[in-house]
Amino acid sequence: MINVAIVEDDSFVRESLQEFINDQSDMFCSAARESVEAFLHHLNEENVPDVILMDIGLPGMSGISGIKLIKERFPEVNMLMLTVYNDPNRIFRSLCAGASGYLLKNTPFPEIRESIEIVSKGGAIMSPQIARKVVDFFQTDRKKEKDSPLTQKEKEIVMCLVDGLSYKMIADKECISLETVRSHIKNIYKKLQVHSKAEVIKKSLDGEI
Repeated sequence: MINVAIVEDDSFVRESLQEFINDQSDMFCSAARESVEAFLHHLNEENVPDVILMDIGLPGMSGISGIKLIKERFPEVNMLMLTVYNDPNRIFRSLCAGASGYLLKNTPFPEIRESIEIVSKGGAIMSPQIARKVVDFFQTDRKKEKDSPLTQKEKEIVMCLVDGLSYKMIADKECISLETVRSHIKNIYKKLQVHSKAEVIKKSLDGEI
């Protein structure tokens, strides 16, 4: 039996997936939670799932950050992203964080079932349109990235902003003071010629940084 867990904040999607998985003869859903924090509170050595279906846009911690935390504690867990996001930035960061697969939420349930089976056996899976974006990502000229005006530390802070971290959380993660975070962000705004966090995030997701 394949032990599957779900981290999804949309109750309809979460409950529908849970019901579908529990209807299968060779898998069951051991946990269905609305956030990474709620799932981590549930997770322990005795109930580690074989596969976790993980959303990205969640209340609190993002699914991408959640992958890193869970994989650090339980590296044997297979992570399968199930999300509405199909931008190269999130796809690439999810895979780098340790995801074994990336599916869009419009994927039919039978295909999700097949994907769970594949990743549970150590394989990798992606929706066709996601695979195309990954190929395009690596084939695209990375000149804009090379010409980025941001320092490595500033790029790390931008990624924290994309993940939805507060200034205090960024300070803790980067081991710097809150004032230093503010100084870095001020420089980021100036270099990118923007005036808000939303503009920074958009430029990052558009591959302009």
